[in-house]
Amino acid sequence: MKKGALATQSIKTAFMNPQKKITTLFTDIGGVLLTNGWDRQARAEAAQRFNLELPEVEERHHLTFDTYEVGKITLDEYLDRLVFYEERNFSREDFKDFMVSKSLPYHDMIKLICDLKKKYNLKVAVISNEGRELNQYRINTFRLNEFIDFFISSSFVHFRKPDADIFKVAIDISQSDVETSIYIDDRMLFVQIAEGLGLTGICHTDYEDTKKKLAGFGLIADEQ
Repeated sequence: MKKGALATQSIKTAFMNPQKKITTLFTDIGGVLLTNGWDRQARAEAAQRFNLELPEVEERHHLTFDTYEVGKITLDEYLDRLVFYEERNFSREDFKDFMVSKSLPYHDMIKLICDLKKKYNLKVAVISNEGRELNQYRINTFRLNEFIDFFISSSFVHFRKPDADIFKVAIDISQSDVETSIYIDDRMLFVQIAEGLGLTGICHTDYEDTKKKLAGFGLIADEQ
């Protein structure tokens, strides 16, 4: 292979197929459209608010959360293992309310995806690691199903990133051509896995950067 041939998949796609119009946007939810929700920071805040031992919370979380995300246990079962394995001076509902309060929208990113979908008649699909109940709350609360066509969530399909099978399922379900599809995620590892399957990857860091990168692939947002 000649020197310089090791270009990233996204650059290669852009220059090899300049005539191809993007037809599908795949995106993560947490870190792109919404906050991560139940992440390390949220768990630290929960431990402080509910007077829990953070190291114990973190250990129990890491031992069981994957099982919740792939849809093999319910949110209540996860919380039984995480918190309610002994008597507490707060209710399960109080804890759940705190959990969901950590989900907040990135309005600029949601509007960007909505505008591009409408302007270019795009299919939009989510590929996300999310437990069923938290996922459904986020979909309903932020009306994600008003602009997202397919939800390939780990709790629905029983695969989770970094398993490449969740990407393959998403491609099949959406009936998308990888050569005209983009995947957006805030984690480079997941972007690289998507690129390995032929998708063009964008590692999301902020709204302006992702907007610029999408414009580079012909998806130009109208100025507001």
